[in-house]
Amino acid sequence: MIDYTVELPSPEAHLYQVSIHIPDPEPHGVTFSLPAWIRGSYMIRDFSRHIIIIDAEDSTGPLAIKKLDKQTWRCEPASGDLTIRYQVYAWDLSVRGAHMDTTHAYFNGAALFLAVHGKQQEPLTLTINRPAGERYESWRVAAAMRSQGADEQGFGCYLLQNYEELIDQPVEIGVHDAFDFAVAGKPHRFVVAGRHSADLNRLKSDLTRICSQQVALFGELPLNDYLFLLSVVGEGYGGLEHQNSTSLLASRKDLPGRYETEPSKNYRRLLGLCSHEYFHLWNVKRITPAVFLENDTSAEVHTRQMWVFEGITSYYDDLMLLKSGCIKRKDYFELLAETVTRVMRGRGRLKQTLEESSFDAWTKFYKQDENAPNAIVSYYAKGALFALLLDLRMRLESDGASSLDHVMQVMWHRYGKPGIGVPERGFEQVAMEVTGLDLAPLFELGLRTTQELPLQESLAAFGVQMRLRPASGPEDNGGVVTDEQVADAKPRSVLGARIKGQDAGEQVVQVYEGGAAMAAGIAAGDLIVAVDGLRVRQGEIEKRIAVLPPGEAVPVHAFRRDELMQFELVPQVAPADTCEFYLPEAIPPAQQARRDAWLRSL
Repeated sequence: MIDYTVELPSPEAHLYQVSIHIPDPEPHGVTFSLPAWIRGSYMIRDFSRHIIIIDAEDSTGPLAIKKLDKQTWRCEPASGDLTIRYQVYAWDLSVRGAHMDTTHAYFNGAALFLAVHGKQQEPLTLTINRPAGERYESWRVAAAMRSQGADEQGFGCYLLQNYEELIDQPVEIGVHDAFDFAVAGKPHRFVVAGRHSADLNRLKSDLTRICSQQVALFGELPLNDYLFLLSVVGEGYGGLEHQNSTSLLASRKDLPGRYETEPSKNYRRLLGLCSHEYFHLWNVKRITPAVFLENDTSAEVHTRQMWVFEGITSYYDDLMLLKSGCIKRKDYFELLAETVTRVMRGRGRLKQTLEESSFDAWTKFYKQDENAPNAIVSYYAKGALFALLLDLRMRLESDGASSLDHVMQVMWHRYGKPGIGVPERGFEQVAMEVTGLDLAPLFELGLRTTQELPLQESLAAFGVQMRLRPASGPEDNGGVVTDEQVADAKPRSVLGARIKGQDAGEQVVQVYEGGAAMAAGIAAGDLIVAVDGLRVRQGEIEKRIAVLPPGEAVPVHAFRRDELMQFELVPQVAPADTCEFYLPEAIPPAQQARRDAWLRSL
């Protein structure tokens, strides 16, 4: 059995020492490589660039290693057991890579462990050794692996069924806060790494309810235990799903305060992240595209179905917060309004379909640049809106007999539970089979055209009024209004660009197609220093532009690299791209019944 060993010899230098002991290696030599990407994060990661040194030896001494490509090596034939040793530089503070300093150590298995070719399907062990030194005596290991003699602090040996399981394991090592809870009789553990003053009892109660709602949807929990790993930082956000765990990164302000009576917007964001990654336990990790099962992680694997796995999950993540009782209906529609606004503010929605966005995840979505809003649409955000549209249409046209819930349940039993990959357009076939409805025109419109989704019409049948209006300011991302508040906003002028404040002025981050900035020739990277002959200070430009008369040119001075340039800016009226919902209380009984059935607890 192959044994992987991880040492932490030098946390201050951010280095892991990994060794692989291979008994009875192949007589003609051994080939080994790192994955090119992580399932759940569709971008070539080039983990091999972090390997500092690598060598090999057998009972006779050192052996020669030849590098075959950027992530693959080959060792000459060995006499007896073979040991490969290498150092990995770990300074990637994200959920995808590896990080280590004197406060903690974290790694995602894919970033650390070489695959021994021909041995990937065999059982193996992983030994994690305790770092030397007094300062590390209180460190503990948090992981979702099966112990094979690890001590009470988690250091020691673990058993894994194959290499795929090994690289699907996030591991956090250090001093943690943690709590346990049960869902469907199965133990769950939540580990918090990093300084915080959160109300963990509140988080525990809310997570128990959210996870229970998801189990109720699918009807079963296909694991023995589950682990949440959360790294708390000053600013950060992200998550990555695993087979029986998830790795999360969140800002300190996103955790629940000890004296909060209602969930803040920041805390709702954290709950949504937890909900999203937990839903992936079914939708992605088990209900997964056929092409993912047919191919490994050595090269890109393309599918036009990413909207199914990320978009539908993004629809349910916030919906489960409502169904679990963690947020109120007004909160849910505020979150939904933000999603609609995010999609409507990108001209890419008029150029890229959901299927194209899914297929191009490797080259566009995960490699966004300053032109991204003008060129692409998110299969997360627009996928969530299309999932909403599907759910509403199914409920309406079947008179409540069918819903997206029923489709996901059949997807689980047909594909996820037996471990069968979903073929391209497989979801569409199941949806029409389960509901008995002709949804082909809706799939064509939503997935293979860039036409706007008819959300207003569908939501109206559920007693929800939706409209688009100009934003009242740069922080306005939409929301929910009362009857008295439904009124047109005052027109305001806008620059047509996203700005990041700098001490010396305002940095242009993105320029929106069709906006005033692009028409004037202003480009991403320009540092605006003056408007209409007056200096612009950090945080001022949006207010300065807002009061200018639309259509009247004003001079704008900016530095492009080290060159001072002048532009004639003609401010434009803010476009109607901000979503607003109104939830009238007095609606027809049929609409009220539909709305309640859609939003109530499972």
